Amino acid sequence: MAEVVLKDIVKVYGRQVAVRGIDLEIADGSLVVFVGPSGCGKSTTLRMIAGLETISHGELIIGGKLANDLPSRERGVAMVFQTYALYPHMTVRENLAFSLKLAKLSKTEIDTRIDKAVAVLQLGPYLDRRPSQLSGGQRQRVAMGRAIVREPQVFLFDEPLSNLDAKLRNQMRVEIKRLQRHLGVTTIYVTHDQVEAMTLGDKIVVMKDGEIAQQGTTLQIFETPRSKFVAGFIGSPQMSFFEGTLVRRDGAWVVDCGPLHLPVSATDFGDALVEGRQVYAGLRAEDIVPEGHGMQPKHYVAVRGEVTLTEMLGNENLLFGTLAGLNFVSRMQQPRQVDLNETLSFHLNVARMHLFDRATEQNLKVA
Repeated sequence: MAEVVLKDIVKVYGRQVAVRGIDLEIADGSLVVFVGPSGCGKSTTLRMIAGLETISHGELIIGGKLANDLPSRERGVAMVFQTYALYPHMTVRENLAFSLKLAKLSKTEIDTRIDKAVAVLQLGPYLDRRPSQLSGGQRQRVAMGRAIVREPQVFLFDEPLSNLDAKLRNQMRVEIKRLQRHLGVTTIYVTHDQVEAMTLGDKIVVMKDGEIAQQGTTLQIFETPRSKFVAGFIGSPQMSFFEGTLVRRDGAWVVDCGPLHLPVSATDFGDALVEGRQVYAGLRAEDIVPEGHGMQPKHYVAVRGEVTLTEMLGNENLLFGTLAGLNFVSRMQQPRQVDLNETLSFHLNVARMHLFDRATEQNLKVA
């Protein structure tokens, strides 16, 4: 097992900076997820750790050893790719054994390692099949098995589930988490799917434009996003944002959003409350509650809103529409049929409201 440390890691392609000075410590035995939109630098960072990309600047330390110039095979890492990267002409057993034969291990050692991986991943019935005879989930398990048999210090996963259907992705997420807990191997997992990130990681690293926007546990990032970008990216559905201006009315602070006025807690935001400051007020779907559905917030503003789209998810209903002309999404916990263009009363839980400076997009509560 190994701790992985990135110190001011930079990757430059010509004049384009893909990764901008990343500092990160990944604890021994932990599962860390890099998440962010396409082009944010997460896969490039993973490939630098794997040795598939050179490091332009900074230090990469794996298990206490400087790894910048080490060949991939000497870093003690094993990578699972999005495309499985299995040899189509080989059986499952031959795919599992291939890297071990290259390493010139004895047949006894190879068989022992394969037997362990097969038991963990339940691949026994498929050992004599070729990849073309396997389902997508079975192929992904073989790809994971090929990484396991190498007994690496670090597992690297590069969007391994993106080719699977939704049901199989859910099953494989559970499988990967169970596997990581069982083996206790330091694991770095890259995805653009924030649901995957939230359900898998001990620690989440949210990336944007080649930099770390925020890192922490799922709860920390969900409850205290440092920026409007993180608040909008983490959480499903996305947080609703209302543009407004901070003003004092009758001795109290409110966000003036035109037809919508949202009271602000001076205790929560303190010195960040400045007359005339341009802000975004952010509320998650569960904090915009249809009247009569779910628990009524203690501190709320009641607003009439028009529903323009619904998503029935069985145990809940997502309502999209406009509140006083402003776009929103609400989560109805006790779903019923809601007609398009139906007008409902909504309770906005202002005690859970986030404020983001319009110029910097930083969260005023955690600044």
